[in-house]
Parts: sequence; C-alpha cells; structure tokens
Amino acid sequence: MATEEKGTEGSEQEPEALLEQESAAANETGAEEAGEKAVELDAVALSEALQQAKDQTLRTQAEMQNLRRRVDRDVENAHKFALEKFVGELLPVVDNLERALEALAADDDSLSAAREGIELTLKSFLGVLDGHKVKQVEPKDEVFNPDFHQAISMVPNPDVAPNTVLEVFQKGYTLNDRLVRPAMVVVSKSTE
Repeated sequence: MATEEKGTEGSEQEPEALLEQESAAANETGAEEAGEKAVELDAVALSEALQQAKDQTLRTQAEMQNLRRRVDRDVENAHKFALEKFVGELLPVVDNLERALEALAADDDSLSAAREGIELTLKSFLGVLDGHKVKQVEPKDEVFNPDFHQAISMVPNPDVAPNTVLEVFQKGYTLNDRLVRPAMVVVSKSTE
C-alpha cells in the first residue's frame, strides 16, 4: 500500500508539475518572443541610425566639395584680377604716351627721334599689358555697349545708325574680360 500511495501522490503531483513546466515553458517562449521583438526593434533603430549617418556623411562630403570648388574659384579670381588696381593706375601713362604722339608733328624731322622713341615705348608698354591679359576697348563705329562704354555726349548724325560710337575720347581697358576702365565715347542719336 505504501507503494500505491506513492504512485497516487506521484500522479497528483504530475499534473501540478506539468502545469508548472508548461507555465515555465510559456514564460520562456514569451521571454524569447519579447527578446526577439526587442532585438528586431534594436535592429530597426540601428538601421535607421546607420542610414542617417550615411546621409549626413554624404551631405558633409558634398558640402566639403562645394567649399573646395568655391575656394578654388576665389583663388583663381584673386590671381586673375590681382593686377586690376595696378593696371588702373598705369592706364594714364598709356594715355599720356598716346597724347604725346598726337602732339608731335609727323612731318617734323627734328622730332622724329623723339617720336620714334615714344612709339617704341608705347608699343613695348602695350605688349606688356597684353601679356597680362589687358586688352584695349576702342569701339569707334561700333554699337554703343553700356557694359564697356561711357557716353559723354550724344550727337545727331543722319549718316549712321543711332547708338553708334562716333568718336573715342579715351580708350577703355579690360583685364581678363573684366572692365577696368570704360571707353569714353560720343554716341550718335537720331535726327528726329
């Protein structure tokens, strides 16, 4: 009988043990599922953070590339136009040499050596300016362009189209296609 009691006690404990085991298994499964969900959420969060970091890196690289281009362009412009003020100060010298040539009579033999010297000096000076990308703007008989010309007067002239440059009082100059000094001109206007 003692063995029978043990058998009945074992069978009574078995359902309780089974319930506890099932409950423990269910808890483990729930914990595993919760852990898997947490891992999935962590993976999603990490994936989003990684994508944001990649986007930020690309933006930073693009910004650096744009900055590098801007700095290169600024340095190039600084080199191109560093002489602008200096050239502007030299232009009156060219003007004076040209006026001196105009003042010397071409048929006066006693001044031919001086005239020749001034011509060579002017030619040399203009060659140096040309070597530094300084170009003359001499718009006689061209259409008036306010970007490169400064009109000092307008004269009615039926022989040419309106807004044509009739006379140049002072030549203009550009440095690397940027205006240093506009040409001072007289422009035609309609006779009406």
